[in-house]
Amino acid sequence: MFGWLLFGRSSMPPSNNQRVVVSDSLTCGDLLLVTRLDRLARSTRDLLNILAEVSAKGAKFKSISDAWADTTTPHGELMITVLAGLATFERHLIKARTGEGRARAKLRGVRFGRKRKLTAHQMQEALTRRQAGEALAEIGRSYNVSHSTISRLA
Repeated sequence: MFGWLLFGRSSMPPSNNQRVVVSDSLTCGDLLLVTRLDRLARSTRDLLNILAEVSAKGAKFKSISDAWADTTTPHGELMITVLAGLATFERHLIKARTGEGRARAKLRGVRFGRKRKLTAHQMQEALTRRQAGEALAEIGRSYNVSHSTISRLA
């Protein structure tokens, strides 16, 4: 039997380390019983991953306050399957929306990724100094960057 006592305003589910302990100790025929789903998982995807682990061990799952979340009955398994389908659909929608948003941002000229350490003028100066034979480490020190940054300029 495992239990978590939450203090104060913390409403976070158990950490991944605690879940691993529970998952490792489940065997075929066991029942993982939780008071509420939000005590077990942070998201739908997280819940479905946990339920897949429980199922792979041959164990069943049941939530006391959420009667539909019960893999010991055919109706409960159906509800979990429908929930898994909806979660997958939602992931596809999110991926499509973020892809469209990125494409629109690129058209507006938004640059993704890390900001450049050197301005265009500094890069040109560093390349000139490098071609003159100055050491990469010395050039890097003068611009407060590593020699690797200077070596990637060419």
